Amino acid sequence: MRLRTPFGRQQSRFTGIVVGAVAVLTLAACTGSAQDAADEDGSNDAPVAAAGSNDEEGEKVTIGFSAPAADHGWMGAITSNVRDLAEQYPDIDLQVAEGTNDVNLQISQVETFINDEVDAIVLLPFDGAAMTPVALKAMEAGIPVINVDREFDDPNAARVTVLGDNYGMGVSAGQYVCEQAGGDKDVVVAEIAGIDSLPLTQDRSQGFKDALAECGLDVDARQAAEFTVESGEEVAANLLQAESKIDYLWNHDDDQGLGVLAAIENAGRDEFTMIGGAGSANAMRAIQEDNSVLKATVIYPSTQGADGVKLARLLLQQKAMSDLVEVEVPRTVQLYAPVVTADNVDQYIDTAFES
Repeated sequence: MRLRTPFGRQQSRFTGIVVGAVAVLTLAACTGSAQDAADEDGSNDAPVAAAGSNDEEGEKVTIGFSAPAADHGWMGAITSNVRDLAEQYPDIDLQVAEGTNDVNLQISQVETFINDEVDAIVLLPFDGAAMTPVALKAMEAGIPVINVDREFDDPNAARVTVLGDNYGMGVSAGQYVCEQAGGDKDVVVAEIAGIDSLPLTQDRSQGFKDALAECGLDVDARQAAEFTVESGEEVAANLLQAESKIDYLWNHDDDQGLGVLAAIENAGRDEFTMIGGAGSANAMRAIQEDNSVLKATVIYPSTQGADGVKLARLLLQQKAMSDLVEVEVPRTVQLYAPVVTADNVDQYIDTAFES
């Protein structure tokens, strides 16, 4: 059912408006795990949709999906959630390319989707800049592209962009520290970042710094890791050795957080509060148990790919997001970065990814 005209000359149905939506999408993939959204009892049955609702079966659409290799718990959950979401809809023919960190291979995967004349492409690029030309090629062929997580260099390369909120993660973590500190300006705040060369890490750190400044605090000690368990343990060990007093520690990533927690245990340190990042199931279980220094984590949704597929389906079937007055699917959707604590962990743990 793909439109055959070049994207730039398609009907206004595919022009949309830019919506900076720093809110949780009212999509099933965001309010429960993709599988749980299908049926509360955990079955694989398709959802029972109200007549005329967006979930009601429509014309069959073929959607190609490509993402990097699942070498990280969050990335693995991205593809898993996409598959689970597609199983709920008999009108989605999902074509999943093998995950790869080879940019040239990912480019060839998208070219195959173009040659196969899929109706839409949902793409989480390994490298947004490198994938921009082939995404533009797809758009010019009349195949709408839904860009997930890592933005293209050219906004014309995507009809819809689904993003997490890296800066917002830092803000949420910083606000939590401010809240817990209760006006005490003498607390010591430490930070274990991810890969410093990445814009996402820079955004997270800037958000954290800005939020702390609002309550008169700053980052007293900071080291960068590499988003791996091994690097988390090594960097945390060095940080703990260098800092005899820490009150709050924000670690950017729950996968590398496994290593951070191991270093904390080895050092016998338990005097501070740790905040995680991304929202892994391991982190949330530790929060539930309340016997760890880890007391909170900040969500970076692993539902983004599933959200992209669901938006592609709406777009192709000429539907819109039913809770908006706007009759078009938005150009940009940015997901929220909430703080998960013992008070609300039950609300989020079903959508958490396994490290």
